[in-house]
Amino acid sequence: MTADQEIQDEELRGVAQDPEQALRLRRSLRTIAGATTLDPALRDMAQSALSGNVDVKDAFQDPRYTEAVYQRLHEMRRAAENQTYAEQQQSKAQFGAWDARQQAELDRERAERDAPVHGSGGGRGGRPTRHFP
Repeated sequence: MTADQEIQDEELRGVAQDPEQALRLRRSLRTIAGATTLDPALRDMAQSALSGNVDVKDAFQDPRYTEAVYQRLHEMRRAAENQTYAEQQQSKAQFGAWDARQQAELDRERAERDAPVHGSGGGRGGRPTRHFP
């Protein structure tokens, strides 16, 4: 697999229980791989998993990666505990907007994944389908 190629959802079925979970896992790995504010070890793990250079199960069990995850969770907890009420409300609003964008993107990816696959010719007998207004 080249550096530009990415594993498909089906390749995550070893850790994902169903196609929906595989889709979400791949999207999460993409997010981690592209997050410049995260520990480089986490970004490396995500990129290695996405490129197929390391098995996802192995990546999740690697102590370097699990330590980086635990460290990041600790930082997030500490930051949340130190927020003022106004900051908490602002964070909730920002999360709501982010979540709506993520849901729309997830819906688009689901639609692409679930769209029927058409042959190269289009309609019956390999002829292109004609559409009339």
